[in-house]
This record gives sequence, structure tokens and C-alpha cells, in this order.
Amino acid sequence: MPPNIYQLTMFSKNINSFCLAAVLICIQNIYPQGSRMLTMEEAIMSTQQETKKSLRPQTLPQLQWLPGGTKYAFVKTGTPARLHIVDIETGKTDSSISSEVLNTAIQTYNPKMSIKAFPLIEWMDNDNIRIFKDTQYLNFNIPARAFRLILPLSSKATNQEYEPNKGHIAYVENNNIYVATQDGVRQITRDGGKGIVYGQSVHRNEFGITKGLFWSPKGNKLAFYRMDETMVTDYSIYDISKMPAQTYQIKYPIAGAKSHHVTVGVYDLQTQKVTYLETGEPKEQYLTNITWSPEEDYVYIAIVNRGQNQCFINRYHAEHGILDIVVFEERDEKYIEPQHGMMFLPNETNKFIWQSEKDGFNHLYLYNTNGKMISQLTSGKWMVTNLIGIDSRGEFAYFEATRESPVERHVYSVNISTSEIRKLTLEQGTNAAVFNSQYNHFLNVLTSTSVPRKITLNTIRGEQLQVLMNAPDPVAEYNLGETKIFPIVNEGTVLYCRMITPPDFDEKKKYPVVVYLYGGPHVQLVNNTWMAGSNLWMQLMAQKGYIVFTLDNRGSSNRGHAFESITHRRLGTIEMEDQMAGVSYLKQLAYVDANRIAVHGWSFGGFMTTSLMTRQPGVFKVGVAGGPVIDWGLYEIMYTERYMDTPQENPEGYKEANLLNYAGNLQDKLLMIHGVDDDVVLWQHSMLYCKKMVDMNNTYLDYFIYPGHKHNVLGKDRVHLMQKITEYIMENL
Repeated sequence: MPPNIYQLTMFSKNINSFCLAAVLICIQNIYPQGSRMLTMEEAIMSTQQETKKSLRPQTLPQLQWLPGGTKYAFVKTGTPARLHIVDIETGKTDSSISSEVLNTAIQTYNPKMSIKAFPLIEWMDNDNIRIFKDTQYLNFNIPARAFRLILPLSSKATNQEYEPNKGHIAYVENNNIYVATQDGVRQITRDGGKGIVYGQSVHRNEFGITKGLFWSPKGNKLAFYRMDETMVTDYSIYDISKMPAQTYQIKYPIAGAKSHHVTVGVYDLQTQKVTYLETGEPKEQYLTNITWSPEEDYVYIAIVNRGQNQCFINRYHAEHGILDIVVFEERDEKYIEPQHGMMFLPNETNKFIWQSEKDGFNHLYLYNTNGKMISQLTSGKWMVTNLIGIDSRGEFAYFEATRESPVERHVYSVNISTSEIRKLTLEQGTNAAVFNSQYNHFLNVLTSTSVPRKITLNTIRGEQLQVLMNAPDPVAEYNLGETKIFPIVNEGTVLYCRMITPPDFDEKKKYPVVVYLYGGPHVQLVNNTWMAGSNLWMQLMAQKGYIVFTLDNRGSSNRGHAFESITHRRLGTIEMEDQMAGVSYLKQLAYVDANRIAVHGWSFGGFMTTSLMTRQPGVFKVGVAGGPVIDWGLYEIMYTERYMDTPQENPEGYKEANLLNYAGNLQDKLLMIHGVDDDVVLWQHSMLYCKKMVDMNNTYLDYFIYPGHKHNVLGKDRVHLMQKITEYIMENL
């Protein structure tokens, strides 16, 4: 049964209006009752792209607008796969381009080439698409049905960044940067290697950083990262595929130790000169969210200090590298984490929109380039989760947000002059929009607990003009349990939960429970999406007679800065309190067997699993911890120091969170799993835990490793992993 309002409100006598509204939300979905039972291969492999029989909701692959804004296109799978180009003004569809047509054309271009599956494409204009094939960028002209070479690349090229205006390509080879143009290839840097890294993501992909090459708006200049790692700790990873086994070295910046030094260079294609921006001291700082000015004369960087409580948005002259002005500064007593660069208004290039959590929630702010805040465009106890874009007149900005509910996403417009907000999506669930270049139509992708996937063509005011796809239930023939989303309240804070009950559930019976968790920053597990964010392994466990329960505790994502940062300097403690509130809720349910509760999680979830098994001993009869952080003093600088400060600054916090200190409390069965090649959470974490258990003569720990796998066990070996986890839980629960 879903929790009733009385049960929920008993968690807190004082619930504010926000909490009360949240308490009234209970989303559930009863899946059609088929007769089939899931196999482990189906539960794991059928959701991966390479499988032939997919149990994922159908979609429209490569759905995107053409540059002109009056047509959209997608690839329809089949034999052969076909590109469908739809004109929204005439309603006509052109499906004449198939994988066979492309294959014929590419063999005419080069008999040694072939195309079997429809390739990834990028639209250059309404008549031309670009593909990357066998180290070559090729243009396919649709009317002519012909390929031509854009540019060839070295077979060793990585991190390619295509410049659409002039057709240049920047790439990395052997840690140096090259630029390929119609005039040939130029090597931009020459000292890459031996700890010097060019043109790649830096700061271990924190702060929203995903790449290291940044073309200017008109394609005349290239900004790039240079990372000096020579001072960073060398760490050995074992390669057992060789005989004898060998090691290779990675650079791993451990909390409290030396960090790498990053600078930003600018290459001018006309002068062929490289200029480095004078980002100054200290060298141990984070250069984030690189943004070019529309005129290409400035580069903006959000610079975060190593303590991560201070951020300067600086503007540098692209030509000679000197600091022009500090546009503005942001501070926070705990931490600050800029995730997005500025977005300039198309019609007023001296104004931009900036995203910030400075009022406690991620919102949109309008600034001018002198650093004056003109207005706060959005506000309230909800999060902007995606700034989509701004129309060409600079009148409206479009975004996705949690304004209706933390477990939903809707699409909105905001008037940049008046800050008036208009909701553009009406159906409950998780909405994601792709606007055309004219910003008068958008394609919306909706998913919810009752809608596998629905894709619609909408007007700029949100009216649905056409349903492009209403995907059928991919698991209709399976006998699945009921999935519910509901809130509980702990210490006055609403926490969202997901519960999957077994098929043919009988509330008069008692069922064992598997608690699946993560609990850390930047992750939200419970959402009003298909299957409520769960996966088919959880449904398989429900078929085996288990209730599967998940709770997003404080410290997890998309609930505001206070909700997430309450764990600052004490990772694992507040999160554990909330998970125990979830356990208390479970134990009050008559159909839960309180003596048979398991817990399982990976990465931060592995840390949480081990924490609960040893800091709350006796609550969980069995646990499975994958890739767990055991000692935050052995984890990377950027992540750890944001949430824990340095070990030197916060020795008590590191001691409290160090799970080696609680190993003696383990009194129930715990399986710990680790990838031998893990370069995120080092294998050393779980090995130290094993050593501690041996030293203490504690035999409750079981251990399994996956040679050749990094932080996650993927591919066909994931079936083995999940079978191992399933059997361990069933044998011990």
C-alpha cells in the first residue's frame, strides 16, 4: 500500500508549506501484467545499445532540427535504416536517404569504404550532412547523393573539435594540439607528454568541464587547456593481461597533496601565434567554464580557488592575454561550484545570462559585461536544471526546471525584460525540449512512470501540434511489480522514495527488502520517469519476491544548496540518518520483514553501504558494496576537498568518515566488489579494508574483483556482476 498522509506527517510535527505540498504527491504505476519472467541477461543486456532485443522504450534516433528551423529529421531503424526529413510547414516527409544510399555513395567516393549501419550525422545546412568515417570528415550532399572530403585526420587523432563556420578541425595527438585546415595541418604545441597534457578535459571533469578545445564564435581563434601534472602523485595500476604482470602509471591528485597546474592558451589562426592568458597565482586553482565573447576579442573564465569557496568571473584579452576586468565575484561559506558558462544575448552582446546558486537554488541572472547585475530572472525554492537557449531577439530565455516538483522536469520561458515565467509543458513527468533556430517550435520528449516515451511537436506557446511517437510499453509481456514514488519527512525535510513491490503482491504477507542507494552529490535516483528511474535488475529482484526501496537523502542533487551542502565536512553522517529514516518507515509497514533487509550501492553508494553495515550494525542482514570509497584521504582533490576540505583542515571529519575505523563493528555479511583497473576510486580502498578485516580476524567480509575493469563493470561481464550480487543477497537474506 502507498503511505497515507497521516503516516507521512507523523515524521514531523512542523511541516512548512513546501513540505506539505510535497507530502500530497504520490506517483504510482501498475505495469500491465504479462506472464514472462526476466532473465538476468534480459535485465542487464537488453538495456544496452548493442543488444538486438531491447527492453528500453523506443525513441527516434538522431532527432534534431535542421539549421533552417522549418524541418526536423530522425533516423528510422529497419532494413535499411532511413533518414526521415519532415517539413513542418508542408507536412511532407522525405525518406529517400537510407543506409543503402549512403553505402552506394561512399563506395563511389572510395571503393574501400562501406556503411552498414546509419552513421551519426551533423547537419551543415538543409542539404548537407557531415559524418566521420575512417579518420575522415566527409560531407554528404543530399540532392547530389554524393560524398566529398572535408578534411582527413591522423589515425591517432583524439578529442576532435569541429569548427562549423570555416570547416577547421582541432584535435589532440600524443598530448599535443593540431589544427587541420584546407591549407594543411599545423602543430600548435610541442611539449606535450611526460606530465604535460594539452587540449583535454582538466580538473578530473569537475565543474562541468567535459573538453579541452574551444573554438571562437567565428572560427578565427582556438582556446585550449594546458595541464601540468608533473608535480602530481604517480599511482600504479596493474595490468595482468601481460606475463609477467606489469604496471602503468596514472596521475592521481590525492586530497591534501599537490594538485596539477592549469593554464589557458589562445591560438590565432591568422597570426599563427599562441598567447597564454595571465590567470596568475596561486597555480593550484580551477579554471572553469571557458566562454568566448561574441566578438572573439575576450575570453571569460570562472576561476575557483582550491578551497572552492570563492569564484572570480574574469575577462581576458584574447590577443595579449592580460586580465581586463574581474566581472564579478561569488563566495560561499561551504563551497561554490560553477557548472555553466555565460550565455550572451544575441541582440545585445554586452549582456549575458549567468547561472548561480547564490540564493540557495540554481537560478538565472542577467548581467552586463561590466559586472552589473541587471535582474534576477528566476527565483524560488526550485532549481533551473538546464538553460536551453535565448531567442534571436533576446526577448525570451528557455529552460528546464523542478518548479512543479523536485521529481519532475518541465519546460519554461522567461521574459528577459519582465521576468515573467510561462510553463510550456503540461503533462506530468520529465520533459526535455529541443528548440529550432527560430525559437518558434520545439520538439518535446516526455517520459513518466506511465509514459515510456512520448515525442511531440509543439508551438512556442506549448500547444502540441503533432505526436511524433508514443512508444509502446517495452515490458508489457513481463510480470512486473508495482512502482511508486512518494515522500517521507525526516527532521522537517521531505525525502523522495521509490518502492517496487513484487508481482501479485499481498499486503498480508511479509517480504524481505533490498535497499538500493547512492546518496552522494550530483545524483538523483528518484524521478517521475519511466520505471521511476529504476532498472530491470530491480524488477527482477521484485519478481524473486523482494521489495526494492530507494531514498534520495540530503546531500543528493536537485534540491538546492542547503539540502546538498548540509553534509559538508561530514560525508556519510547526515546521509546515513536519512537512510535510517527510510528504514524506520519500512519497518512500520506490516508487509515488511524487518529482520531481512539488504543494502546495495556502488561508488558513493558503496561508501554508504559499508557505512550502514558498520556504523549502524545489525540493521541490515546483508550488504553489497561496489567500488567503495573507504578513506576520503585517498580520494581525489577536486571532489573530496569541495565536500570535506583538506585532511589538514578537517582531521576530525576525515576520521569520522573513515570506514576503517568501524570495521570491527561488522557483524553481518558484506560483499565488497572492486574493478582492478579502477582509476576513480582506487583499488587500494577496498584492499585496505580487506587487510583491516584480516588483522581483526573478522570473517564477515567477502570479496570479489573484476580484472580489466575500471570504476564500473560494463559489457557482458555486467551480467556476471549482477548475478553475483543477486546470489549473494539471496543466499544471505
